[in-house]
Amino acid sequence: MKRGKKYKELAKAYDKTTQFGVKEAIELVQKNAKAKFDETIEVHIRTGCDGRHAEQQVRGAVVLPHGTGKTVRVLVFAKGVKLDEAQAAGADFVGGDELIPKIQNEGWLDFDVVVATPDMMGVVGRLGRVLGPKGLMPNPKAGTVTMDVTKAIEEIKAGKIEYRLDKSNIIHVPIGKASFSAEDLADNFNALMEAVTKARPASLKGQYLRSITLAPTMGPGVRLNVLRAQGMD
Repeated sequence: MKRGKKYKELAKAYDKTTQFGVKEAIELVQKNAKAKFDETIEVHIRTGCDGRHAEQQVRGAVVLPHGTGKTVRVLVFAKGVKLDEAQAAGADFVGGDELIPKIQNEGWLDFDVVVATPDMMGVVGRLGRVLGPKGLMPNPKAGTVTMDVTKAIEEIKAGKIEYRLDKSNIIHVPIGKASFSAEDLADNFNALMEAVTKARPASLKGQYLRSITLAPTMGPGVRLNVLRAQGMD
């Protein structure tokens, strides 16, 4: 990937092989966020899992104590009283079968998270080819397949994020904006790491978390010391 002059200058400011503690890494990443917009701070966790095996899949959700700094648009698939409940809880869009052609044929995807009641998963399943590749399919492990739509919506709006392995067995998660205080970013990072650490597959042999990198949207990443990041040192 071709990097710009500003990126290269920032990358020279520190030794890429150095592994930092959480506080130092956050301060460095905030300094590296030089774009004209409020950059998102992301965590990239390389695991020792093999996601091709179902028992080594890592997937879940966690509510970041200080949110992500992003306004999240929630779509809820429900029927009857659950539709009214979802609207009252602050869902941006609600509906059922009538939304299928709009998403399938018109390419409507103006939402960030999809929540569904269990009795609607037969309907939502028809959208698997559209929602699946974009990571938008509701999932019980992430708390997005539930009858308690009010709780699901409130947690998502408050800063609930989903984490999962990609095809390279890496977890990519936003933990806030560069404008956040270092303390708030650290709180969010620690909440994420606690959840990911607890999600270690029981069948996994060997090292679970192989590397952790913190990076702003446009700037270079900073490597963290894995043991210190987990609060083990």
